[in-house]
Amino acid sequence: MQTDYGSLKVLAAGIQAVVEDWPGRIGYYKNGLAISGAADHLSHRIANILVGNPPTEATLEIAGGLFECEFKTDAVIAICGADLEPMINGSPAPMWESLMVKQGDRLKFSYSRGAGFRAYLAIAGGIDVPKFFGSKSTCLWGKYGGFNGRALQKGDELRIGSVRDRNIVGRRLKASYLPRFEAICEVRVVPGPTAAPDFITDEGFDRFYSTIFKIDRNSDRSGYRLVPPEGFFEGFWARKDGGVAGLHPSNIVDIGYPIPGGINLTGNLPIILGPDGPCGGGYIVAGQVLYADVWKVFQAIPGRDRIKFKFADVDEAERSRHVMENFLKNIEFLT
Repeated sequence: MQTDYGSLKVLAAGIQAVVEDWPGRIGYYKNGLAISGAADHLSHRIANILVGNPPTEATLEIAGGLFECEFKTDAVIAICGADLEPMINGSPAPMWESLMVKQGDRLKFSYSRGAGFRAYLAIAGGIDVPKFFGSKSTCLWGKYGGFNGRALQKGDELRIGSVRDRNIVGRRLKASYLPRFEAICEVRVVPGPTAAPDFITDEGFDRFYSTIFKIDRNSDRSGYRLVPPEGFFEGFWARKDGGVAGLHPSNIVDIGYPIPGGINLTGNLPIILGPDGPCGGGYIVAGQVLYADVWKVFQAIPGRDRIKFKFADVDEAERSRHVMENFLKNIEFLT
């Protein structure tokens, strides 16, 4: 497949559109650099596979919608993830399918009227931005990587692949492989490393796994804040305070945070840490969302959707990772 380069011009920035690859900026966590990368790594990878890219290639992660762009070159694209009602030149654009767009075509997203928050736009031949510490991914809080270390703005022009191979056009994901997005999503969580019985009571952990949490509207790629019901923390903490670490029982001498998917308890505020989250801090980590499930978290719509945790152990976490990777290796398309 021969790759030339053209460009894509941003006509409307929308709520948020960023360049993200997968698995992100690996190996620099110890130096304080967030992993970043696609928040929904499953949709991101499927989009890349549809257009013949390596699954590691960068896509545009479009959160919430209202993004619009114009292609300055012919290109092959795929749109996966949340249905933000994409339109090409005013006509509905199919999702989970590789499409040919022509120079001058305009792609416009509305917003989700169902479940799902982030759409992924993959372009055959990729997105040509510099790698920063081995990754094209944007870290919004750190202001590095991606396109000038920030979300796209009106008037930006991205260098994109302009692939001439028409054999990849028309690939369509079989319906049985489509990910499901839900307004109340259930994700599996391995408890720890700072959990029961030293930091959280058994009663507290039972409540943790039986509660449906609303996702706070103040949630983003750094973390999804959860709204616990009234009285949730009664009898929850195993300690009266944090001892030498501080006055609140969630305080701890600094610990590394597992991102994405670590469940950080910052005072009486649970936060599911995102790909742009902090690398460490002084609060406990009650559990870790399984890698095979973490994509679901960041498809939830802040301020509207809910989330529920299900207990899992390390063996299940490892098995589920292998199942997901095998799923992607053996994915089937209609042509």
